[in-house]
Amino acid sequence: MKFQLETERLLLRELRQSDLEAMFKLDSNPEVHKYLGNNSITTKAAAEKNIAFVIKQYQEHGIGRFAVIEKSSGDFIGWSGLKLNKGKKESLNGYQDFIDIGYRLIPKYWKKGYGLEAAIACLDYGFKTMNYNIIYGAAEIRNVGSNKILQKIGLQFVNEFKEGNEQVNWYELKKINYGK
Repeated sequence: MKFQLETERLLLRELRQSDLEAMFKLDSNPEVHKYLGNNSITTKAAAEKNIAFVIKQYQEHGIGRFAVIEKSSGDFIGWSGLKLNKGKKESLNGYQDFIDIGYRLIPKYWKKGYGLEAAIACLDYGFKTMNYNIIYGAAEIRNVGSNKILQKIGLQFVNEFKEGNEQVNWYELKKINYGK
């Protein structure tokens, strides 16, 4: 799959095996995983497994998380994109077989608007190119930044649910309401 989205400051492209070092830097950072169950990875093999999972999603479903590259520096700064959560194993808030939007950035790139910029591009891609009828999002209540992004891109709060020991906000946006 050859994929590329471009925004004013970012390039979003498919994840590659060559992103291994950058993915390890991202997902081994405890600060990045503070609101993701504190499950940062500890080995490059785990990062390799994560990349392989995303590549499999591209091949099987035509979507997945995408590498986010800062245009001005050429640096890998994280990922953003859509994911098919399939089956009981990937169910969340009682939902299964749904598309969610997500993003994860290296902390030095936080609070620059990159998460929002990437999420807007991915949401647009999901509705206009992939023709999805509904896209979901979830964020731990304490993750103020992520909740703000989901709200700013138009997702509507549906309910709060418990995941592990954390309270999580659940959002959705239907295609018929997109851009209104």
